[in-house]
Amino acid sequence: MTPVKEKLKVDPIKSGTVIDHITAGKALVIADVLNLNPPENLMMIGVNLHSRKMGAKDILKIENRRLTEDEMNSIALISPTATIIAIKDFVVVEKRHPAIPDTISDKLICPNPNCVTNVEQIPTRFEVVDRDPVSVRCHYCEKKYAIQDVQFKF
Repeated sequence: MTPVKEKLKVDPIKSGTVIDHITAGKALVIADVLNLNPPENLMMIGVNLHSRKMGAKDILKIENRRLTEDEMNSIALISPTATIIAIKDFVVVEKRHPAIPDTISDKLICPNPNCVTNVEQIPTRFEVVDRDPVSVRCHYCEKKYAIQDVQFKF
């Protein structure tokens, strides 16, 4: 007997944003960074889905929400492989691959407890020093960190 191949059925969204090709396990981090809070935001999150290109991926669909350039840059830091798709009336109107910015201002928290940004009320600033894998350097204490070791400000 031949096994039946099952397909995962995910309803399309009428208008909003689909973030596809997210690094497996990162969709919930992206949802936190975007401050997506149910029930205000109607969304669908798929985690560890099969992908021919990536092996495994996550996907995030957000109804009635367009992302800002700043939000897209934050997503690129978390998942450089992400594709951001704008949907209007069930039709793809834009598809983008966000770029990792050169500088990140006031979006990250420096892990160094002695950094001036953690002692005084100074906005943080990081320079991206590596893109694969992503690592950043604090402008103030000059310490280098892998992106997964740095917290995002929510």
